[in-house]
Amino acid sequence: MAKQGQTSGEGLEGLTVAAREASNATPAGEGLPPVHLWNPPFCGDLDMRIAGDGTWFYMGTPIGRPALVRLFSTILKREDGKHFLVTPVEKVGIRVDDAPFLAVEMQKEAADRGRLLRFRTNVDDWVPCDSGHRLRFEMAADGGLTPYLHVRADLWAKVTRALYYDLVDMGEERVVDGQPMFGIESGGEFFTMADAKQVRDAV
Repeated sequence: MAKQGQTSGEGLEGLTVAAREASNATPAGEGLPPVHLWNPPFCGDLDMRIAGDGTWFYMGTPIGRPALVRLFSTILKREDGKHFLVTPVEKVGIRVDDAPFLAVEMQKEAADRGRLLRFRTNVDDWVPCDSGHRLRFEMAADGGLTPYLHVRADLWAKVTRALYYDLVDMGEERVVDGQPMFGIESGGEFFTMADAKQVRDAV
């Protein structure tokens, strides 16, 4: 078992090499490494943390290389509510304060089924908001709402506050299961934010 801050290899350097090998082994044009197919032995926890603002830390120091953060994000996996970095030969646990990604940019497109919203994450993935990538809204500590976008395989992106306000501006009321709800349409789906009366009373 690896110690805190280490893997069975050579810490961050060993994990970086393994992540690059995994990425290079992925056939061109097939996107991200198939982490869902890998089930290597657990090698302990790594002293790596993703903060609530999307910053990645290793042993308390921010990882300042965006390319390295992007690389690690491609081998990120969530199982039983915990986050891991996974290669074909090892799996190490990391800490995630909130969501592993941030949605930092939004674009609106006209699609066959009406409006389609696309979000860019802090690691430069573009994610369409549709039935396969849903928006959910959770109550925040300040009483407001925090939106999250499903990125892939139980990994979520927290939508920034500025984009949340944009979503509210585009929101509308609809009756859902007999109740008036306030929400946002994208990709042919309607994602409810809150009870419409609560929203009206808060304005």
